Amino acid sequence: MIASLRGIVLSKDLESLVLEVGGVGHEINVTSATASRLPAPGGEALLFIVSSYAMYGGGETLYGFLSAPEKAMFCAFRDEIPGTGAKKALEFLDKAAKSLPDFRRAVMDRDEKLLCGVFGFTKKTATKIIDSLKGKIDEVRVAGSPHFVASGDTMPSTGSWGQALNALEALGYKFSDARTALQALAEEHGGKDVPTEQLVRQALKRL
Repeated sequence: MIASLRGIVLSKDLESLVLEVGGVGHEINVTSATASRLPAPGGEALLFIVSSYAMYGGGETLYGFLSAPEKAMFCAFRDEIPGTGAKKALEFLDKAAKSLPDFRRAVMDRDEKLLCGVFGFTKKTATKIIDSLKGKIDEVRVAGSPHFVASGDTMPSTGSWGQALNALEALGYKFSDARTALQALAEEHGGKDVPTEQLVRQALKRL
C-alpha cells in the first residue's frame, strides 16, 4: 500500500496532477485547495496517499493530501459518513479545507450554523456530518488556530485565546473540554485580550 509519494509535478489542474516518481508518472486526485498550494510543473511535491479500488474491477485510484491531518479527515469522511465514497469525501474535504481547525471545532461543538454559513454545507449534510463524525475526529490534530467565531461564542478565536487552546491540547486535554474552560473565561473577561500564560493557568483550574 502506498503511504506517500515524493516527486516532480509534471502537470496539474484543479482536480488532479501527474507526479513523476522514479520515472513513473502517477495520476493523483486532489482537492482544488490542494492543487492551488502545489508547485508549478517542474517543482517537487510530497503527498500523503490514500489508494482506492473499484468494487467491480478497474484500476487503482490515488488521492493525495499535503498533510497527515488532511488525509485523516478524508478517511473519516469516507469511512464514517454513510453513503460517502472517495469522490464525495474529497468534495467534503475541499470545503473543510477552508479552515480545518474551525471545521473540527464545529463538528465537536455541533455547530450547524458554522458548517452551513462558513463551509457551505446544506443543513441536512451538516447534521449528517456531525452525527457521523462526533467523537471520531477528536484525535485528529490540525495545525493552526480557529479563525471564525462560533455561533453564540464570545471567545476570540485568534491571538492569546487561540494560543491557549493549542497549549491545552498539547498538554493532552480534549479540544471540547479546553474550549469550554476558555469560553467560561472569555465571558468573565468580556472577551478582552489576556496573556496566554495567564489563560492557560486559569483554564487548568477548571479542567
